Amino acid sequence: MTKPSFIYVIYIATTPEKLWEALLDPETTKRYWCRQCNVSDWQPGSRWEHRDYDHPERLNLVGSVLESDPPRRLVLSWADPEHADNPDKVSRVTFELKPHAHEVKLTVRHEELEADSPMLRGISDGWPAILSSLKTLLETGEPLPLTAHHWNDELACTRDGATSEPAQG
Repeated sequence: MTKPSFIYVIYIATTPEKLWEALLDPETTKRYWCRQCNVSDWQPGSRWEHRDYDHPERLNLVGSVLESDPPRRLVLSWADPEHADNPDKVSRVTFELKPHAHEVKLTVRHEELEADSPMLRGISDGWPAILSSLKTLLETGEPLPLTAHHWNDELACTRDGATSEPAQG
């Protein structure tokens, strides 16, 4: 049985080098990725972690750097910390950066996802929001308001990545 994939393509008015740095730098990721930061030395075989910037003890995602070819291609394994040792729950994310005219074409492929999983549901809303905010940050200097704060400030995101609308009241 084939596992589902999620593919998102976005064009960003920047350079591959600036986009690469924005994907890796914790001070930048916190601005467009709901105050989360990516932490690693970004060498193939190294661990990477996706942590809450304000509460670094809160580990949200983990994985390994599978490939790193700056500023063209980054491939990561990707899992919730409690499922990192279960191969059926570990997915793979590939970032491909290609110059295109005066922009950079960023393709994000999130593959090997578990069908009907909270991860698949979460990334289906999450990647478009995060990548749109990344684009906005690089092009205007400010992220989208939706992703400049913790998900709970806007969407009430559960730990496993599923989102729900905020309570009305």
